[in-house]
Amino acid sequence: MPFVEFIAGCISGAVGLAFGHPMDTVKVRLQTQAKFKGIFDCVARTYTREGIPGFFKGMAFPVLITGISNAAVFGSYSNALDYLTQSQRSDRSQGHPACASAVFAAGCFSGLVQVRLQSQMGRPGIGGDQYRGPAHCVTLILREDGPRGLFRGGWALALRDVPCYGLYFLPYEISCRILTEEGQQPGTFAVMMAGGVAGVVTWACATPMDVVKARLQMSGAGGRVYQGVLHCMSMSLKEEGIRVFFNGLLLNSLRAFPVNAITFLAFENLMRFLTRPAEI
Repeated sequence: MPFVEFIAGCISGAVGLAFGHPMDTVKVRLQTQAKFKGIFDCVARTYTREGIPGFFKGMAFPVLITGISNAAVFGSYSNALDYLTQSQRSDRSQGHPACASAVFAAGCFSGLVQVRLQSQMGRPGIGGDQYRGPAHCVTLILREDGPRGLFRGGWALALRDVPCYGLYFLPYEISCRILTEEGQQPGTFAVMMAGGVAGVVTWACATPMDVVKARLQMSGAGGRVYQGVLHCMSMSLKEEGIRVFFNGLLLNSLRAFPVNAITFLAFENLMRFLTRPAEI
C-alpha cells in the first residue's frame, strides 16, 4: 500500500512538531539573535516578554508544512526501500531486514524529496518580531527581495538534509533490531529509544549546516548579509570561531530525542492500524 506511509508520515510529523515547537523556537532565536547568553537566558527572556504563547508563535503554519514534509520523507523512504530491496514492509518486519546501504540510500532519497518540497521561507514569527504571520512574511519577503528571497538558504538546506536523512533512518533501523527479539515486531520501548537515538545522531551531524541555513534565511531581513553558503561559513568562522557552527547543538539534542521518539512511535502505530487485516 504505497500511500499509507504518506498518511502515517503526515500525522506523525504534525504530532512531533507540535511537541517540539517550543524548543525549536528557542533554538532558532539562539542561532539568529546574538542578544541571548544561552538557552536559559533565551527561555527566561522569551517568557518574560511574551509569556507561554511566545514559545508557540507561528506554530500553525509549521505544523501544516511539517505534516506535508514528513509525509514526503516517510513515504518516499518507505517506497524507495521497497524498490531497492524488492520487498515489502511486512517482509522486512518478519526476519528479512534491509541492508544498511539500502537504508542509507533510501534515506538520502527521502532527504532530496524533502528539500524539493520544503518551503524555504523559514518559520514565520519565531525568527524575530518582523513578521506578524505567514501571509505578512511572504508579502514582505517578495516586496524586499523578490521571489529569490523565498529560496534563501536552499543550498545549505540540501547539504544538511540529503545526507542527514540517510543517517536518520539508519540508526533507527539498527537500534530497532538490537532492541527487538528476532521474529518479533518492535515494541513501544524499542521504537521510542530507536527514534530518539536517530534524532540525536542526525542533529549532531546536521547542526553546522542548520546554523548556516538559519543565518542565510535571516540575511537581509534584519541580520548580517551573506552572499552564499561559503561566504556565510567563512565569515562566521572568522568572526566567531568554530564553536559558532555548534550553536544550538545541546538544545537540538534535547529536542531531538523526545520529538523523534514520539514521531516514530506515532508513525509505527499508525502503520499498524492502517495496514491491519480487515476483520471478517
